Amino acid sequence: MITPEELLKKAEDAMQGAYAPYSDFKVGAALLCKDGTVFTGCNIENSAFGVSNCAERTALFKAVSEGYMEFISIAIVGGKKGKIEDFCFPCGTCRQALSEFTDQTFKFYFKDGEDNIASYTFEEILPHSFDLL
Repeated sequence: MITPEELLKKAEDAMQGAYAPYSDFKVGAALLCKDGTVFTGCNIENSAFGVSNCAERTALFKAVSEGYMEFISIAIVGGKKGKIEDFCFPCGTCRQALSEFTDQTFKFYFKDGEDNIASYTFEEILPHSFDLL
């Protein structure tokens, strides 16, 4: 199985494809499926900001569109001009989208500019997610 460090490296690589001409804040994500498959994503901005998409949802939507719906973890990195300085936490919309396909043991991995790694379970990062089930 892939290590958190390897998953974070894939997120960093994905960040290079970000299209962020408005915020100049580039984000990359790497989503690990239960079978070991990894889907990556980057943020894609648009001048009509509502149609922009975050890296985390890009990776998630790619995976789901390919028939993958069981996930173990996600690595997320980001920063101005693509330079990682601090941990880059997912927005509420991405947390909610991921909650549809994960359980409370799902792991989030982050890396800062000093190569420190932080990890959180879904329960720690979104303790009261909305769920109809």
